[in-house]
Amino acid sequence: MTVSEATEFSAVKLDDGHTIHVCQDGPRDAPVLLLIHGSASSARSWDALVPLLTAHRVMRVDLLGHGRSDKPDDGGYAIRDQARRTGEVLDRLGVGHTVVVGHSSGGVTATALAEQRPELVSGLVLVNTGPGLGAFIATGSGAAAPRRWPPSDEQIRQLASTGFSRPGYRVPDALLDEVRAMTAHSFAATMGSTRAYLEQRALPERLAGLGKPLLVLFGEDDRRWRSSSAADYRVVPGARVELLPGLGHSPILEDPPRVAGPLLDFAALHG
Repeated sequence: MTVSEATEFSAVKLDDGHTIHVCQDGPRDAPVLLLIHGSASSARSWDALVPLLTAHRVMRVDLLGHGRSDKPDDGGYAIRDQARRTGEVLDRLGVGHTVVVGHSSGGVTATALAEQRPELVSGLVLVNTGPGLGAFIATGSGAAAPRRWPPSDEQIRQLASTGFSRPGYRVPDALLDEVRAMTAHSFAATMGSTRAYLEQRALPERLAGLGKPLLVLFGEDDRRWRSSSAADYRVVPGARVELLPGLGHSPILEDPPRVAGPLLDFAALHG
């Protein structure tokens, strides 16, 4: 994965004292797309997709505990806190509204942002975001931190193996680096916070009353979440649900153009 020479990096210091890392690409006066990564990942997970989106102002955050953002050991990893910080980042950067795109558990944070700050979110795109815990199918895929930290490359590859459609897929080295850069606490806390949020209420139920346009993209060969569960989102009025045959949990890495097409169509309508 590569980062464009045009990518602008910044560090935003928030009211809670934590610093969040932000990447921006594309014209600063264009409609905004905000991309939120999943657990044990970072803004770099979007590198292959971003060049296809830069007719927009594309913003990516490293959530607390990930990438170049702070990784405190004193809590603060609840989904509602991640969403609050994301909203504050948008405020600090002068963004009044945006289409928010979340991959995997990043879609959970995107949903919480829409709940907390509906005026900021003009539409939601969820990419392989499981609607509820009943849809979870993977075992040994990183629900708990390894006993020793940092984990070995082999342990990380094992943790990440269900993130792709085919067994034996070579996980990019850059993603190994992102897991190693986390702490044992930030890894375990972020995994636990997603579970806790979904235990409280499933995402389709949360979204159904918000009135936000919704696009759901789901790799049909997902090995972490039942792809048939994407149909649960149809309870959201007007939701568009699209399965992507031959792709797994990480279509943003496996086939970026197949994600970019419907995403850009959606953003053109709701950005």
